[in-house]
Amino acid sequence: MIKKKICMLGAFAAGKTSLVQRYVHSLFSEKYHTTVGVKIDKKPVNINGTSADLLLWDIYGEDDFQAVRSSYLRGASGCLLVVDGTRRSTLDTAHDLLKRTQETVGHIPVIFVINKSDLMDTWEIEPIQLEALEKQGMLIVQTSAKDGSGVEKAFTTLAEMMLEE
Repeated sequence: MIKKKICMLGAFAAGKTSLVQRYVHSLFSEKYHTTVGVKIDKKPVNINGTSADLLLWDIYGEDDFQAVRSSYLRGASGCLLVVDGTRRSTLDTAHDLLKRTQETVGHIPVIFVINKSDLMDTWEIEPIQLEALEKQGMLIVQTSAKDGSGVEKAFTTLAEMMLEE
């Protein structure tokens, strides 16, 4: 069985845990739960005829007081950089985390996940910022952990990218 480690990275309260819960258990809770350290979930998948276990490392959110440990990144096959569409600052945090991830594990498949698409009318992230990311060659998937839109696509696309390598 192939095992692939996916790191869920992003700012504090961007929706990393909610995305994992939606993907693995088809659940969503309005209650906010702070991740302490790292929580690991496993999701068996079949991607284009290949069976694999995705090991989802839900790593605590980065903020002004706490930086993600590089030791959590080691061994990662892919990364979902989670951005809260309603908070522009979380995009800057994602850029910093991308740089640190590349310094730690090299260039691995990465997707920018712009979360909270159900709240798009309150987004602070402008379409021009997303276009700039795409011009840099970054893949972007808009998601809502609340209603489930885009969640399967984000994880499946990353799994496909990791299995191609």
